[in-house]
Amino acid sequence: MSVRVPGEPGLELTGFVPYRLNRLAVGVSNHLSDIYRERFGLDIPEWRVMATVGSRHGCTAQHIAQSTRMHKTRVSRAIAHLEERELIERASSAADRREREVRLTKAGRRMYAELVPLVLERERELLSCLTKDQLRGFQAGMEALESFLGLQD
Repeated sequence: MSVRVPGEPGLELTGFVPYRLNRLAVGVSNHLSDIYRERFGLDIPEWRVMATVGSRHGCTAQHIAQSTRMHKTRVSRAIAHLEERELIERASSAADRREREVRLTKAGRRMYAELVPLVLERERELLSCLTKDQLRGFQAGMEALESFLGLQD
C-alpha cells in the first residue's frame, strides 16, 4: 500500500476519467463479445473488421485501421483469418487499381445480417439503464470528447 505524501500531487485512479473510460470500453466490449465470440467465433479485431466492412459494403484495410483505431498489423491478421473462414475477400478497388478492397463474401453477408440485429439489441439493453436525459447527455459528452480529440469519422 502506498501512502500519499501531503503537498505532493496525488491520483486516485478510480476517479481518473481516462481510466474510467478505458474500463467502461473494456466492459462494453466484453458485454458484446458474448454475441460475436460465443455465437459466431469472432474475436474483437475480427468483429470490428466485419462491422466496418459490412456497414460500408467494402473498404480498404487502411480505412479499417483508421476508423477502428486498431494497429494495421491487428487489422491484417483479422482480415487474413476472416479470409481463411471465407467471410471476406479482397478485390481490386474500382477507384484505384493499386489498392485492394475488402468485401464480405456471401457467407460473410449472411453472418453480418444475423449479427447486426443481435448487437443492436444488446446495445439497447445496455443503454436501457439510462434515462432519456442521461442518454442525451452521455451522447453529447462523447461527441464533445471525440471532437476535441479529432476522432470523428
